[in-house]
Parts: sequence; C-alpha cells; structure tokens
Amino acid sequence: MSMAPKTKRKQKIKDVFVIDHPLLKHKLTILRDRNTSSRDFRAVVEEMAMLMGYELLKDIKLKRIKVSTPLESTTGFVISGKMLTIIPILRAGLGLSAGLKKLLPMAKVGHIGIFRDPKTFNAIEYFHKLPPDIGKRLNIIVDPMLATGNSARAAIELLKRNGARKIKFLSIISCPEGIAEVRRHHPDVPIYTAVIDRQLNDHAYILPGLGDAGDRIFGTK
Repeated sequence: MSMAPKTKRKQKIKDVFVIDHPLLKHKLTILRDRNTSSRDFRAVVEEMAMLMGYELLKDIKLKRIKVSTPLESTTGFVISGKMLTIIPILRAGLGLSAGLKKLLPMAKVGHIGIFRDPKTFNAIEYFHKLPPDIGKRLNIIVDPMLATGNSARAAIELLKRNGARKIKFLSIISCPEGIAEVRRHHPDVPIYTAVIDRQLNDHAYILPGLGDAGDRIFGTK
C-alpha cells in the first residue's frame, strides 16, 4: 500500500509552516550545491514540490463517491478539479508547478508574470492569466524563493482583486524579511516552506540560499 511520507511540522510564526522531513533536507542540499546541473536541479525542484504537496494539501476537502472493486461496491473519495488552481509566479515558479501538476493533474493552472526591479527590488507585473472562477477555488501560488516578499505580496493582491478568497503560498526557501512582508500585508495567507534561511544580502538574494532559481532551473546562467 502506498503511503505519503510522514512529516513533522514546526510552526515558528503563525501560519508559517516549515515542512521538516529528511527527504526534503537531502534534496535541498542538492539544490544548494553550485555544481548541480540544470537538469538535476529542475528534477529535484519537481520532486520537492510533490513531497511538500502532501503537507500543503492535508486539509483539502474530498468528495465521497461509489466505486466498484473486483469484489464489491464500496465508498471512495476524490479531489474535485473544480476546487484547485496552481499558480506559478513566472518564471521560476514553473519548476514547482510541474511537480504539483503530477500530484494534481485535475487542477487548473494560472500564471502570473512578475519581475523584480534590479534597483528598487519592487515587483513589476507584466502578465497574468487566471481561471475565471478562482473565488471558488483553493489557489496555490508557487515560487521557489520567498526573498523580499514583494513578488509574493503582489501576486496575492492580484488574486484577491480577481475574487480569490482561499490562497496558500508554497516556496522551497524563505527568509525572515520575505515572511514578514507577506505576513504584514496578507496575514490570512499561510506560507509553506522547506526552510527559513538566515537573511537577504545587499542584492536581495537569500543567504545561504541557492542562487537564482530561475537561471538554475532553465540553464540561463
């Protein structure tokens, strides 16, 4: 019988969940390694999204259905595709969304394009495409790094302007500055992460971090 990996949650800040599991720690070390190839980096990001998805979705509602086994009829449970949207922040979020889509092939997928101004670090939106009924769905925003928090805050604000009421945010690495920014503006949105790193440097990169997640996923640097 297939079973989800057991996880131990540590709630260090209200509604900030650090998913503390040996497999995630192992895979995070691979991501941090500067010698990890883009191919391996991309694969591990997808794997971590799937592992973290078990914890993020533990309170998802199920629909009861009848199912016939080879021996008799019984009751089963399914997740409705009408309940979920996966929303990557372009472009690095695509790596995480690929893993979640393997867990949730029935989910709708939206996209939000945001880039960070290199001088001010402000979030600048350039694109978004969302399902029209996000107000009825759990909307999972994914981005590998929660750094300044500006992109996460902007993405959440965009969803709320479009009617979203249920939102969760998933990242691999977070830092205190980014968490504080999201909590200050959107205390109703829970944050799920594999680790909280030390701090940002002067260029708004997380330390010790793993570098630029987008460049490492797509091999552009």
